[in-house]
Amino acid sequence: MSNKIITRNPFSGEVLKEYALFNDEEIKSILHTSDNVFNEWKKKPLKNRVKLLNKLADILHDQKVKYANLISQEMGKPYKESISEIEKCISLIEFYEKNAEMFLADELIKTDARESFISYDPLGCILAIMPWNYPFWQVMRFAVPTITAGNTVLLKHANNVTGCALVIQDLFKEAGYPKGCFQNVLATHEQVEEIITNDLVKAVSLTGSEKAGRAIAKVAGNSLKKTVLELGGNNACIIWNDADLDKYLQVIVKARFQNAGQSCIAAKRFIVEDEIYDLFLEKFKKALKNIKIGDPLHSETELATLARIDLAEGVEHQVTESIKKGARVVVGNKRDKAFFEPTILTDVTPGMPVFDEEVFGPVAAIIRAKDKEHSIQLASESNYGLGTMLFTENIDKAKKEITKIEDGAFFINEMVKSDPRLPFGGTKASGYGRELSKEGILEFVNKKTVYIK
Repeated sequence: MSNKIITRNPFSGEVLKEYALFNDEEIKSILHTSDNVFNEWKKKPLKNRVKLLNKLADILHDQKVKYANLISQEMGKPYKESISEIEKCISLIEFYEKNAEMFLADELIKTDARESFISYDPLGCILAIMPWNYPFWQVMRFAVPTITAGNTVLLKHANNVTGCALVIQDLFKEAGYPKGCFQNVLATHEQVEEIITNDLVKAVSLTGSEKAGRAIAKVAGNSLKKTVLELGGNNACIIWNDADLDKYLQVIVKARFQNAGQSCIAAKRFIVEDEIYDLFLEKFKKALKNIKIGDPLHSETELATLARIDLAEGVEHQVTESIKKGARVVVGNKRDKAFFEPTILTDVTPGMPVFDEEVFGPVAAIIRAKDKEHSIQLASESNYGLGTMLFTENIDKAKKEITKIEDGAFFINEMVKSDPRLPFGGTKASGYGRELSKEGILEFVNKKTVYIK
């Protein structure tokens, strides 16, 4: 096994940089540093920890062009989407700067005691295992509330965005956080397992695939350590026959094709009522032709490459297998190295990969529903439970479907998206636990009952 990480620009194929993996002694030192820093960091008054958030946001704002370019170079995200990712991180920081003290304040509870309350105490060193598709956002939405709550953080980022990982570490250091409060570990899978089982690590947060989630949960479970798992999604986008397509079509298209479809919460299955199916398909095809494809570093580009060649090959395989089972290609289905052409498939039914699996690329599966009841039934026919979106003018009818959808999110007339003010997470094979909002900052704290007679 190589002891190096090599990052490549997926659009051009050029090598960006090489990094040496950490050896066992280096990782041991990092773990002890994290624990030592935690013992001091947790004693800092909460208001002092919160003050550092302002500097963190300022640096992100000042350096967003630099950071956006790095994102686009390492994983191929269109530049303007990379800029939006950094801006979203700033909004996250501002949210916790405003609300962290309220969220973490002792919660007084009236009992027969003289005084009783819940104290929210930090746990210690928390390991984060993060993916490449939103290399800043995924990390920051975990790290900002977790560190603000008084914990320290170790990050095992995806290898292909190692540059982003190191820049984020520098970002926290420049903002004035104690050295060791946020640290990267450039480690192998075997080393990550050893980190999880180390007594100095108190919990694990993973954003990644279902397969990775099961593996990490098993290792952490054997050590009786808490996990938060934000895994894959196979989100349904339901289109009822009264949907205002002229108003919402661009939102629907963006729900599938932003970040070249490489998003866990992207719309992947478009379930359309029979009466409007043909009209929707024609409008969807026309909209697809207007997407600007090109170099991710060009400001006008809306869709570029996938993040790696093997990922594009995986999407190609899922489409090919679905075609063998009866799916029909309406648009697209051409691959060139890491690029996969925006694709529309029809005649899609349960049992095909593009219906049953998470397709992490620019492929839209269009499914015909007999009626509204059938559309909800098809949407629910999934092992995943991250989010569902429904487009209709009948809001009252749509609200009656909320309890029928088991997912972690149900959006009406909007694409499923994360918002710092709202909890984010899934059910079933999409994982458990919540990020963002008050729930996110309380995931890695000891909710301690204090009782004074």
